[in-house]
Amino acid sequence: MNIKFIKQAIGGLLLGGLLGFSLAACAQDVAPDALAKKVTDEVLTILRSDKDIQSGNTRKVYDLVEAKVLPHFNFAHMTRLAVGAPWRQANPAQQQSLTNEFRSLLVHTYASAFTQYRDQSIEYRPLKMQPADTEVTVLSRIKQSGGQDPIEVNYNMEKTDQGWKVFDVVIAGVSLVQNYRSTFNTEIQKSGVDGLIASLSAKNKSLAQQTAKK
Repeated sequence: MNIKFIKQAIGGLLLGGLLGFSLAACAQDVAPDALAKKVTDEVLTILRSDKDIQSGNTRKVYDLVEAKVLPHFNFAHMTRLAVGAPWRQANPAQQQSLTNEFRSLLVHTYASAFTQYRDQSIEYRPLKMQPADTEVTVLSRIKQSGGQDPIEVNYNMEKTDQGWKVFDVVIAGVSLVQNYRSTFNTEIQKSGVDGLIASLSAKNKSLAQQTAKK
């Protein structure tokens, strides 16, 4: 299986899992590993039974992601980590634009991965957490069919006033935000923060046009 697809699919499963969990429930003091397991179980059921998603209805997936998933992720934190040091040089308007474009990019990526889901399953490890912890790492493995080796996946989550939120996903030792940081820094060095915003915007417009044709 292509490693790029694996990363998209795993991230998509996590995002998709949150479709089945209400905002009210997330606002409660639900343990992060319990939250991850519950929502993943629910999304696997959805993905296995939804014929539209299985047949490649990307528009339906986009609508679900927009309506149900975004509130459960701290995109501002994720974007700040992905941009790195140049984030501090950006003004508030640029920071907001970066966050909006990065969020859109991830939505496009994960929505596409949804339509390719087949038969992966997820196994969670015992959570090491102290009562006062406000940041934790939820450990899991993606079990694949065909005798392929399982893939280690870690979800970095933080406790907020709205419940636990994801701010990074580490797949087979590779951080999602760190992976984007290399690309973002290259663009910033070439054309500045505004250049990165323009690049992300162009990418998102292209992906949106591709979706509209489906």
